[in-house]
Amino acid sequence: MSFVTLGALLVALLVGAPVAAHLLRRRRAEERPFPPARLVPPTPPTARRRSLLEDRALFATRAVSVLALAVLGATPLLRCSHLSLSRRAGASVALAIVVDDSLSMRARPGSGGGDRAERAGASRFERALTAARELAGGLAPGDAAALVLAGAPARVALASTTNLAAVTEALAAVTPSDRATDLDGALDLARDLLRGLPQSDKRIVLLSDLADGAPGAPPISGTPDIATWVPLRELEAAGEDCGIVRADRSSQKARIRVVCTAPAAAAPGPDAPAAERDAPGAERDSSAAAPATPAAAGASAAAGRSLEVRAGDAVIGKVALDPALRAEELTLDLPSGTPELLIAALTGGDAIAEDDRAPIISSGGPLSIAVVVDPATTHVETGGPPPLEQALSALDLDAQIRPLPSVPEHADELAAHAGLIVDDAPGFTPEVRRSLAAWVERGGVALLTLGQRAAAAPLGAGFEPLVPGVVRWSASPARGVDPATAGWLGPSAAGLTDVAPRGRATLGAEASEGAEVLARWTDGAPFLVRRPLGRGVVLFMTLPLSTEESDVALRPAFLSLLDGFVGAARARGGARRLAAGEMWTFDGYRDVKVERVRVDRGQGPAGREALPVAEVERRLRVSPPLAGLYELTLDGERSTRVVSVPEREIDLRPRRVAESARAAELGGMSASIDGSPYVALLLLALLAAELLLRAVGARREPAEARAG
Repeated sequence: MSFVTLGALLVALLVGAPVAAHLLRRRRAEERPFPPARLVPPTPPTARRRSLLEDRALFATRAVSVLALAVLGATPLLRCSHLSLSRRAGASVALAIVVDDSLSMRARPGSGGGDRAERAGASRFERALTAARELAGGLAPGDAAALVLAGAPARVALASTTNLAAVTEALAAVTPSDRATDLDGALDLARDLLRGLPQSDKRIVLLSDLADGAPGAPPISGTPDIATWVPLRELEAAGEDCGIVRADRSSQKARIRVVCTAPAAAAPGPDAPAAERDAPGAERDSSAAAPATPAAAGASAAAGRSLEVRAGDAVIGKVALDPALRAEELTLDLPSGTPELLIAALTGGDAIAEDDRAPIISSGGPLSIAVVVDPATTHVETGGPPPLEQALSALDLDAQIRPLPSVPEHADELAAHAGLIVDDAPGFTPEVRRSLAAWVERGGVALLTLGQRAAAAPLGAGFEPLVPGVVRWSASPARGVDPATAGWLGPSAAGLTDVAPRGRATLGAEASEGAEVLARWTDGAPFLVRRPLGRGVVLFMTLPLSTEESDVALRPAFLSLLDGFVGAARARGGARRLAAGEMWTFDGYRDVKVERVRVDRGQGPAGREALPVAEVERRLRVSPPLAGLYELTLDGERSTRVVSVPEREIDLRPRRVAESARAAELGGMSASIDGSPYVALLLLALLAAELLLRAVGARREPAEARAG
């Protein structure tokens, strides 16, 4: 508030003038009858007493008038600002509002870490939502608006519409989540929603802290036909945070992964020693830690904090965090007789309080993927594991790779795995086929690559019911895959246009019946097929992984294929732990119920919250938005699972923004409606009321005098 504004408001102190005027007002002395006074000759009074407040209505009117005068004087100087768009010559606007609902948006601007992060105040998400409402309130008839949420995966909350009331309703339904951030995906969705609209002025407004885990990515900017505006610098991510991204239990040990942001003032140093601050019974995985310089360690969000394992209100294990901690897995010994439900919690405070606690359950282990590959036929000249195992390790998909010499013959041996990859197997025996089919029908995901050995299966061996029909091997008339038919593989599908195949497997028409062809050769033959079987799914590819047969294992699209395969295994329940925003898919189930178990401050169950189960393409799906403990009921069978915090959300380094996305001509803060006319009308009404009250009072005094 400026000095001039303060001076204008100080006029309100003149409200004391009516008080003094009424208290100092003199009136005729009150007369009381005194019988002996009749014997004394009357004498004119020489003094009058001061009166108390008598005409309260008149006094109130005058006091309110003085206050209104002060407000009227200060109103032109006050600016209640809100976010608004700048229009080009008053033309209609097609607007896409992108609101970031990821975990990092729960931080409060200027919190700076420490216990101050939990103080009262609006979070970045709340400020972004307020700005979105301000923009929606400034839309005019003829404008079009859309709403996109930038929490991964990016979603369309409201398609482009001219119904401005629908925009307000859609914003009211937006809630914060623990998802990762997908800025690029959200901006792509927003551009798709705006293209084709009749308005010539098309804009995207990005309300985000810009912390998407990729600070080195290209700066955010618009396109020639659609401008991108990033208006609020106050939302930009800052501060430091530590979070628990994984908490597993096996036997009498708890393994908890803690990740902290690196201080902006200092970069990690490769030779700095880690401080030894572990409590007895605690172990550290030094290979997972990224040490930092002592200067950086002093400013770290981990300094002075501890990791505790709690059972109810009791702390059953504790270890101090290394001040230089960046990413580390801590192991704590658990005493015998500990309950099933435990909570891992970080002491102290930081920028985001919601990622400082996580449930620990024994079923939270990583995804298990079994791999059956013959190293003699599938290898690389540089040595090392087969390309398949190297690719899975490079993707870092939080999955345990289990190489097997052959496919197990018993379903019990397969039950421990969520996914199975078999490269160019020479068919399966009847026992193996029965075991595999039973495992897939219960929710397993299998990937089979078919090559020359698969076509030469011995008598009695085959692939049914996994791959119906006969597999044949022949020369390939096509050099690669048609990218237009391989959308499942993403943008990298363009790299499969020439994979130099020495041959390919051909399948009968029955192999594609009831299945989905995910990619085709340029001549139209199936390249990658997905076939549902019970509650699981079988994917088969008509090329083996051997580098001598083709280049498919050396192309980026192969990594996309493995990523999709592992994602399918995780979504179908193979993973007991899922990152917030990812999806469970329940094929083959009829009755699905998913509930989030809320845990109170005392670390005990405090209620349940049911999640909606959506049916997409005749498949039941659930996407949990919040981290925590979940209970699933699948056709009457109950199981407990955990949703964790995405690790990249702990990185609070903001993405760069191009100067064009901050341009003043796109919009800015503008003043609200001036209230001076309304205050002036109030003053006129108060003046009329005062005149009326004075007139009534003037008539009343002579009447009282005559009565006296």
